[in-house]
Amino acid sequence: MIGPFAGLASRSLFVFDPETAHGLSIAALKTGVVPACRVPADPRLAQTVAGIPFPNPIGLAAGYDKNAEVPDAILKLGFGFTEVGTVTPKPQAGNDKPRIFRLVDDRGVINRLGFNNEGHEAAFARLSARRNARGIVGVNIGANKDTADRVADYVLGIRKFYGLATYFTVNISSPNTPGLRDLQARGSLKVLLDAVLAARMEEAMRHGKSVPVFLKIAPDLTEEGLDDIAAEATSHPLDGLIVSNTTLSRDGLKDQVQAKEAGGLSGAPLFRRSTAVLAKMRSRVGPGLPIIGVGGVSSAGDALEKIRAGADLVQLYSCMVYEGPGLPATIVRGLSSLLDREKVSSIRELRDTRLDQWVDTKL
Repeated sequence: MIGPFAGLASRSLFVFDPETAHGLSIAALKTGVVPACRVPADPRLAQTVAGIPFPNPIGLAAGYDKNAEVPDAILKLGFGFTEVGTVTPKPQAGNDKPRIFRLVDDRGVINRLGFNNEGHEAAFARLSARRNARGIVGVNIGANKDTADRVADYVLGIRKFYGLATYFTVNISSPNTPGLRDLQARGSLKVLLDAVLAARMEEAMRHGKSVPVFLKIAPDLTEEGLDDIAAEATSHPLDGLIVSNTTLSRDGLKDQVQAKEAGGLSGAPLFRRSTAVLAKMRSRVGPGLPIIGVGGVSSAGDALEKIRAGADLVQLYSCMVYEGPGLPATIVRGLSSLLDREKVSSIRELRDTRLDQWVDTKL
């Protein structure tokens, strides 16, 4: 029964501005107002990716639980994993408000938050308090807006959270920190990956384990930009890619008023572009490198299409604004039903089955 009630509760939050509604939803998860929604274990949905055993392929993307306040409550909604952050070394307020805008007719969201978060120390304290808890919790790391050395900020993130993170995401793809996406250029990316993965190697020796590192990229890259990222990703001991962050594109939007707002667009309008970029990247890096597909996922069919286009795992966030907290459990159950229809023993058998069609998609 969580679905109807959760959807109603989600829509009721629309009377508040988006950022206030976000805070209220975090508070609801903290207090247990949003009930847990366990999903039956389906071994066909379980797989090991980058050495991590995922119970199902659906995760919550970074951006919701920025300060690691509710990772365990999120996992109880049916997610197979969650990702906190983006976390920067120092606390920062982010950009001026208002900075989140709902595009209801498009089922999309524009944000220009700017890595607003409480900094490493606050997230570290919360994650330390759950150190022995079960569940896959990734840590998305970024750089402060006013830092003198962005690469050093990412290295600090690796070192700070190494004993706590199930995996890391190096986020260089937000459009809301000036110049951040410049780190996707091949020369800059090489310097960044060299430093981050060297820090990972040093920490692995200290801790006796290697924590996977993923790189999160933008959906607005040119074909040449995708070539450069693929070349660096495959020439470094990187564990995977996350495709993709929000887009600056406003193509095809119904809401031409909100479309004028600066920031990154997410939600349903991002699905086609992000899925095409995912496939184009899969075709470049080959079958072995794990990829997490993100962007516009609001149903089991959307999630499966990401997998057919080359994703091993799938993340969502913005579509929960419209579908409510019951969405992950609905998707996981829906995937089980789709596997019944496809008559396959593992969801991995469906990966890449529509790769060629998506690779040919014009952006």
